[in-house]
Amino acid sequence: MNFENLKVGLKNSVAQFVTENDTALAVGSGSLKVLATPKLIAIVEKAAADLVEKNLSPEFTSVGTLINFEHTAPTPINLKFWAEVEILEIEGRKIIFEVATFDERGEIGRGRHERFIVNREKFQSKANSKK
Repeated sequence: MNFENLKVGLKNSVAQFVTENDTALAVGSGSLKVLATPKLIAIVEKAAADLVEKNLSPEFTSVGTLINFEHTAPTPINLKFWAEVEILEIEGRKIIFEVATFDERGEIGRGRHERFIVNREKFQSKANSKK
């Protein structure tokens, strides 16, 4: 396996607006109409996954395996929020990202995320064998 297009220092970001469906109340992670932590984590994973995906050959993809994240500030409905990821380390098939998240008023979270590169077909087949 050769992943020479993946390099330490590569960055990506993904942004969206908080909707009713993104709130803690809607996803069941709390009772307030503010951006839910699971939705914030999802955008972190999307930013990291998109960065890896565009630098791999089609037979490979990546899967999230670890997130260590602190959600430090609330974001209300209709405010834009985004995740910025940067590759810190590459250890074989493991990629470690530094992540920071923001809304239009400032930083709302920070942490680390790990993904592993896998062969699409083999990984899906392994998952399907659990049925």
